[in-house]
Amino acid sequence: MSDQGERGESWTLLTGHGHVLVEIARHPEARIRDISAVVGLTERTVQAIVTDLEAAGYLSRARSGRRTQYTVNPGSLFRHPAQDGHRVGPFLALLAATGDGIIDTPGWQDAHFDRSPAADEDDPAE
Repeated sequence: MSDQGERGESWTLLTGHGHVLVEIARHPEARIRDISAVVGLTERTVQAIVTDLEAAGYLSRARSGRRTQYTVNPGSLFRHPAQDGHRVGPFLALLAATGDGIIDTPGWQDAHFDRSPAADEDDPAE
């Protein structure tokens, strides 16, 4: 096994899209500038990622005066086939939670994280 430094330490477990989505889940009122500073990407890159995430249905944004308020959709599905059928909500809840395990994002308390999309389609009660 090689030393940790030999292969470099430049990669991270999450992509830029993942980092931005987690930061927005933590701070839905954050500015692009704030998100950029936390995730270590340029403002232009963060703006492009936010646009991608919105187009894919992972979040929506609404203007409130001069500020933008983001709303994360925890029911969105992962895009990679290896996570087929899994929602991003539990993942985001885990990574966006405070030290006491509480996530303070509006609307997440009612989200059905433990259900597959197929269960939604098969359940006549919904």
